[in-house]
Amino acid sequence: MDVTARVRAGWDWVKGPEPWTRRMLAGDLALAGVLVLVGLGVEELDKGSGARMLASAVSVVVLILLRRRLPVFTLVAGSAVGVYLPGAFLVAIPLGWSAGRRIVGVGRALGAFTAGFVAVVVFSLVKEWSLGRPVLLIVFTTLMFLATVVVPGLASRYWSQRNTLLRALQERNGQLLRERAMVAGQARLRERQRIAQDMHDSLGHQLALISVHTGALEVDPVLTDRQREAVGVLRQASVAAMHELREVVGILRDGVEAPLPVEEAQPAARGVAGIAGIVESARSAGTDVRLTTTGQPRPLVAACDHAAYRIAQEALTNAYKHAPGAPITVELRYEDDSLVVEIANGPAVGPDAGDVVSGGQGLTGLRERARLVGGMVYAGAAEGGGFRVAGVLPYGTEPAGAQESGGPENGVDPLADDFGQQLRARMLAEGSEPVDWAAVDRKLLRSGRVGGVSLGCGIAVAAVVVLLIVIGAAVALLVGSVSDATISRDDYDGIQVGEPESTVRSRLPSGDSILTEGLDRKGPLRPQGATCLALLAEDGSDVGSDSVFRFCFKDGKLVEKQAYQAKQ
Repeated sequence: MDVTARVRAGWDWVKGPEPWTRRMLAGDLALAGVLVLVGLGVEELDKGSGARMLASAVSVVVLILLRRRLPVFTLVAGSAVGVYLPGAFLVAIPLGWSAGRRIVGVGRALGAFTAGFVAVVVFSLVKEWSLGRPVLLIVFTTLMFLATVVVPGLASRYWSQRNTLLRALQERNGQLLRERAMVAGQARLRERQRIAQDMHDSLGHQLALISVHTGALEVDPVLTDRQREAVGVLRQASVAAMHELREVVGILRDGVEAPLPVEEAQPAARGVAGIAGIVESARSAGTDVRLTTTGQPRPLVAACDHAAYRIAQEALTNAYKHAPGAPITVELRYEDDSLVVEIANGPAVGPDAGDVVSGGQGLTGLRERARLVGGMVYAGAAEGGGFRVAGVLPYGTEPAGAQESGGPENGVDPLADDFGQQLRARMLAEGSEPVDWAAVDRKLLRSGRVGGVSLGCGIAVAAVVVLLIVIGAAVALLVGSVSDATISRDDYDGIQVGEPESTVRSRLPSGDSILTEGLDRKGPLRPQGATCLALLAEDGSDVGSDSVFRFCFKDGKLVEKQAYQAKQ
């Protein structure tokens, strides 16, 4: 149990602070496998031993798995290991990418990459010091380090910071949307409370006076029964208006209808069931009103039920004002898919109603109310000089405003923003259009994809340029090495054994080249105590072997020269 716990703790430590899913682990192992296979091929070309191949493979796997937890250590270690293990050279590319992304702080990242560069240069100089030309070796090592470590590290750091910026912009965008919704909601609430207070203070006072005066007038003994009945209708209308005002004030203040006390509750609901009540009230006031119902009555959703009541109420009010004394018909038709509320009146038979005060918004409000529940209202002249209002309301549907104004996903509250018009009107008044935040989000995501492609192309171009520079430097180094490692057959024949060492060396190249490394040990036995210089023969190498000229010196003289073939 302790062993299992320790293994699990060690695995958690290797994973580091960021989540490490199975998919990420599989990706790391696949990357390590590819690098191991490529490294084995490099080791085979370099004639590496089996132990060196194993060390390269183990180093690649360990460094890949630890790069998330220890980005600085793996960067420096991978840079140093690549000098002595050619099979682990390419691991520096993913290590540089990981270090650029995961090292926090510019100073720490600069220190880590500098340490990796110093390690590469120092170990390369130690390994190849015998070849001479340290400046050229430093330049070549620097270019390789830039191409395999620095370029991936900078690209990874830019990529990570850009993604972080995009996420921050999207989070700020969402926060601004939420704050704007809160500010708009508070502004609407304050405006509703102000309107509610004005209505309560003005209309409430006037309706209360009307109710008191009509109540006192109703018991006046001077009035006839007919007059007393008419005054009673007025008093009931004023009381009903007070109840409706209380409901409206409650909705404006709290967003919900204020409940009425039991003793004040009206027997007629504010729905289809209440239409008979307003018809009866109109009939009691002396108006010729007839109510007919056809079809099988069916229940409506609350919004449609209330809309039907308001359509009948507004149409009857218009008929009272504009066609006094005209007969009125109210018809409720329950059809298969909708309820039709139709109110029609004949031509006016009373005095001219041209001076009647009218706000001109009644029918407009009815049309909007019906539209919000998925219905429609028609109003126009009828045959014979009358007027007809007809409303078609579905039995059940969702508010149309939710479909037309958009949903919460685009930052618009379709019902709370007065059909989505207040914000646009305010922005137009300020001379600017409202911001389409959904379009902003899409643009950010699209720019992220386009930027990713551009970044990839830029990295590829930079890597190609650096690699071309590295290849050019390698060619220059190789050309210099060839001139320092080869002599012609004539030069070899022109040197005689016994000549002073200084004279012979002045006529020969230095031999400080990677091409001559180990050639002096591949031929015949060297004279004991002698130092030898091995050079390649110009145009004397065959496939699989090299033609070598060896000169051995002892006591300041040339004591032996040999020509032989050395296997490559």
